[in-house]
Amino acid sequence: MNRFMKSVLLAGAAWSAASSMAMAQEAPQTEQTAVDDIIVTARRREESLQDVPVAVTATSGEQLEARGAADITELARSVPSLTLNAARGSNSTLISFIRGVGQQDPLWGFDPGVGLYIDDVYVARPQAAVLDLFDVERLEVLRGPQGTLYGRNTIGGAIKYVTRRIDAEEPEGSIRASYGSYNQRDVVASTELPFSDTFKVSAALGRYLRDGFGTNLNTGNDHYNKDVTAIRASAEWAPADNLFFRLAGDVTNDDSNARHGHRQVAPIPADPYDTNAGAGDKNRVQTKGWSLTGEWTLNDMLTFKSITAYRNGFTRGNIDFDNLPQPILDIPARYDDNQFTQEFQVLVNAGRLNGVAGVYYLDASASGAFDTVVGLANLTTLTSGSVDTTSYAVFADFSYDVTDALSISVGGRYTSDEKEGTVFRQQYLGIRSPTFGNTGATLLGGPRTNYTRTREFEKFTPRVSVSYEFSPELTGYASWSQGFKSGGFDMRGDAVLYPNTVNGYAPETVETYEIGLKGSLFDRRLSFATAIFDSSYEDQQITTQYPAGATVASVVDNVGSSSIRGWEFEGRLRATDNLSFNGSLSYIDASFDQFLAYIPTGPLNSTCPTLVGCFVDVSSARDFQNTPEWQGSLGARYDWFMQDGAMISFLPSVAYRGEYQQFETPAPLLDQEGYWMVDASVVWTSASDRLTFGVHGKNLGDERYKVGGYSFPGALTGDSIIAFYGAPRTVTATLGFKF
Repeated sequence: MNRFMKSVLLAGAAWSAASSMAMAQEAPQTEQTAVDDIIVTARRREESLQDVPVAVTATSGEQLEARGAADITELARSVPSLTLNAARGSNSTLISFIRGVGQQDPLWGFDPGVGLYIDDVYVARPQAAVLDLFDVERLEVLRGPQGTLYGRNTIGGAIKYVTRRIDAEEPEGSIRASYGSYNQRDVVASTELPFSDTFKVSAALGRYLRDGFGTNLNTGNDHYNKDVTAIRASAEWAPADNLFFRLAGDVTNDDSNARHGHRQVAPIPADPYDTNAGAGDKNRVQTKGWSLTGEWTLNDMLTFKSITAYRNGFTRGNIDFDNLPQPILDIPARYDDNQFTQEFQVLVNAGRLNGVAGVYYLDASASGAFDTVVGLANLTTLTSGSVDTTSYAVFADFSYDVTDALSISVGGRYTSDEKEGTVFRQQYLGIRSPTFGNTGATLLGGPRTNYTRTREFEKFTPRVSVSYEFSPELTGYASWSQGFKSGGFDMRGDAVLYPNTVNGYAPETVETYEIGLKGSLFDRRLSFATAIFDSSYEDQQITTQYPAGATVASVVDNVGSSSIRGWEFEGRLRATDNLSFNGSLSYIDASFDQFLAYIPTGPLNSTCPTLVGCFVDVSSARDFQNTPEWQGSLGARYDWFMQDGAMISFLPSVAYRGEYQQFETPAPLLDQEGYWMVDASVVWTSASDRLTFGVHGKNLGDERYKVGGYSFPGALTGDSIIAFYGAPRTVTATLGFKF
């Protein structure tokens, strides 16, 4: 509570200074200098960004296109307290952290800590979730637990990918073609077809091809290449003024080669994007889904909304942990998942009372299998299983304007989860198991794990906030919120090494106090948002993997609690009608209060007086993963208007990311030092706005930075310490045409 009181005092000082600045302005607001209000749906209803008592960053599709952003991971360059990367050993599986809370392990059955939504549809699995940016209206990043309106598994926050509604009055379309470094060839095409005033359809296609940043020196194939096809289509029908229906569908196929990483110990390839992996380069990921949204505006006060959706996907691939031609530590794997969701909402707009209430249902299944091949021991461990989840929730969140300046919001959500987990683990003599093609493999003993269990989890997650409008240009808020991530079962659990694995693990929770200030100053030339937060993170689900004899063991348990506090700022300054600046800065102080590490064969001492294993508090030797203390960005945009009405825009930017660890345990060969990223774009737009040409440079300093890794040292595992790197310097030319 002392930390929170300090935060209150600091925020109060910031409010006082900002309020004084706002009151000191007397120049009249002009249309040329005003910063337009940004509309978001962070609280599941349309509101001005300034009025939302949540830390939210909203970025439009036009802004992303002007910067040459390729996929949603580029948000991490400019959004405070955010980490977004492709998962280790993957091209399109998403790893996301907000304010230190997220999910490093994307194995089936493990829930994310940051929720991803496509048009209000929850995406339960991270596979193929590194979404390419096309047909997007805006992206919203909500920071802090969103347990009331977004429910389970949004304890870090939520990312919303909002696609465009069809607004064309006559047929129109666009096409965008790009060519760039490493033989990049991208084509994005979209069209809108209004068949009548009430019925319209749209479709968009993205085809993304790129040679590898490196080479698999063992096979000669590209490494870190891209081969993705994405399709999205929708149909909208408004049979009456108060009725609206939207049917949308999407398919993404990722046929990029397997990403094996780079050895950090001898023999080390000279290029960090090269590998000598022998596990195989074949890789395929597919995800697809559809949704049906219906809205019925009963009157000016009430709107009813239904969101029905289904999604499924699969992954087939290989990860070579040792990065050598021999099968020293190889992991062939397959994952499958599907989900059905149904949500009903009632939106209320009754003068001073506004809000939303609803019910939610989820029926999901995730399954998979993988081999852990330890070639030097001629041993393979097959791990397979599934998790079936049924979830129900009821929620409400309402705001009441006590006065024209003071508003109070109260919300809550009750969630009931039932999970059935099945885990099977069996060892074989031979290279790969029968499941992955070796019919001659020999059983080695009985199953090490073989169980099916069911667990139920219930949780009520409230939220309370108070906001005050100091002036039409300045709003402050204070909030208290809770969120939880559901419990489950360790799909890698070895019941011989850790018998308690059959009991599964419990949910983890986050409780956050937040104070924020949003608004505009200097005749709305400067718009900004800042927040101070203090979070208590309890019952953390920590995955620990370690070599155990001739295999790799795993322990997942509720072994940690921690304190997270920090400060965030983002703003935009319009210096002149032609020149603007944008920037962000965030600081996070995250530390473990308790971290109970499992010691599989404890020494006979007072700390662990048995030989069957125990938990020992090692919090002083652990740190948060993927959570740099400091992150920041600074960008600019200068628009030069030519005599013929065309415009040339110059958009340089620089982003800083402080040092961070890949895992809770320090790994000097994998952990990343702080680094800078420099980007720049030049875009020409015709007077008619129909033709554009842009050149986009990314990572112009050619920084080599690690975004993931594996660490399994030892002779039997071939000293498998490998790192995965972010993209090198690239330059891309893009030509766009609207018709």
